[in-house]
Amino acid sequence: MTTFSLTLREDHEAALRDHLLRGDGLEHAAYVLCGRAGIRREPWDREAHEKFLSMQVIPVPDDQVLDAGPGLITWSTASFVRALRAAATDDQVVAVVHNHPAGMIAFSAQDDRNEPDLVQLTVNRNGEGTKMLSLILTADGQWAGRVWLLPQAAAHAPLRMIRVSGARLTLHYPGRGLAAGLPAFQRQALAFGPALNDDLSRLRVGVVGCGGTGSAVAMLLARLGVSQVALFDNDIVDRTNLNRLHGARQQDADLMRPKVHVVAEAIAAMGLGIRVVPVEAWIADPECRDALRACDIVFGCTDDHDGRLFLNRLAYHYLVPVIDIGLAIDAGDGDPPALRGLDGRVTVLGPHETCLMCRGVVSGEAARGEAMKRAEPELYERRKAEAYVAGGGNPAPAVVTFTTELACMAVNEMIQRLQGFRGPGGAVAHRVRKFHLGEDRRPRHDPRPACPVCAADESWGRGDTDPFLGRVA
Repeated sequence: MTTFSLTLREDHEAALRDHLLRGDGLEHAAYVLCGRAGIRREPWDREAHEKFLSMQVIPVPDDQVLDAGPGLITWSTASFVRALRAAATDDQVVAVVHNHPAGMIAFSAQDDRNEPDLVQLTVNRNGEGTKMLSLILTADGQWAGRVWLLPQAAAHAPLRMIRVSGARLTLHYPGRGLAAGLPAFQRQALAFGPALNDDLSRLRVGVVGCGGTGSAVAMLLARLGVSQVALFDNDIVDRTNLNRLHGARQQDADLMRPKVHVVAEAIAAMGLGIRVVPVEAWIADPECRDALRACDIVFGCTDDHDGRLFLNRLAYHYLVPVIDIGLAIDAGDGDPPALRGLDGRVTVLGPHETCLMCRGVVSGEAARGEAMKRAEPELYERRKAEAYVAGGGNPAPAVVTFTTELACMAVNEMIQRLQGFRGPGGAVAHRVRKFHLGEDRRPRHDPRPACPVCAADESWGRGDTDPFLGRVA
């Protein structure tokens, strides 16, 4: 069985609302061109899943509308054919969108009669097997949708979820906020309402890196009620990180157990019904791709530059918000060492936000050195000796209280984007906590004009490409 979902960029949803919801009591129409993510098997339910990702909104002009009322709209198909032609050029899928002024969050009998003709036109123009999406926006801002598989009556499947992703992450699915939920999370609902608990229980969240910050993030997600978590790391527990790795014990270090299995077992022992999938691999390895693309949010807790560059692209390519976390402790000489800096950082990546390269967080040179170390370790050692690559220095300082506080900051940013407890404008895309100064800062960085990741939107929502994420290595 294959399930389906849609991610709308927040600016695309705003454009659709402006065009469709005019307060005139009439139906209006538009198209959305979508990229795709074909997930062969999700790690939690073992089902195939196809995500559609918004790339462009095309309003149906009023002068092409033939008839419109509170419960119907018909328009010339010329604009639809143009949308199909554009979609075929870029291997996209067309979504047909209209509003229901009366607020009905279900497809009407008129929709059921008219849409198979559009699907037939889609197949005739773009080929057998071409899908078409159909979306409804109600007057109160609710979304519903389905994907047509064949040009026949009732040959459609529901979109199990529609995400609107930006400064807020809004989820639309049947019965939202009506689930009873576990008693363990009832007091959480007293603070944030039952809908947040429902959203958290449906989220698929990835944690990349299971060290000091990543293990803390994973534990917090589980205790919040995020029911589906994927852990990515190819490192083992050792004695030097026992004091920071949440859930780890001495015997885990003695047995050199993989961090992902140690953290997964600690979460399972909570008894909260969390389904945890451990993936023992480096994040850019092919075996990670299905689980990563299946995620609704990813926390980047890795300390390698190449892994961060990979997640940097993922956030824009697949419209998956990546919350990246970093800690830098600048300790000088002396006993005790003089602390010149103790900075924690939480950065949210995605369309209309500045990427890690443009913020100066990651180094392309360091990433190339890391890639060489993985692929050609002997060459890496020779180049390092010749000072052609950086690396191999002393381990970076780390303190569990600061890594754990950073995890709290990052997870609270996720809660803000889901629930909005800080109010409008409360999302912070780049926060630096100066622990040694007792203050937070929000440095501003603009995209570099030539940045292929965050300065232009050609790859935003592109989804599956060959090579993956456009990376040649």
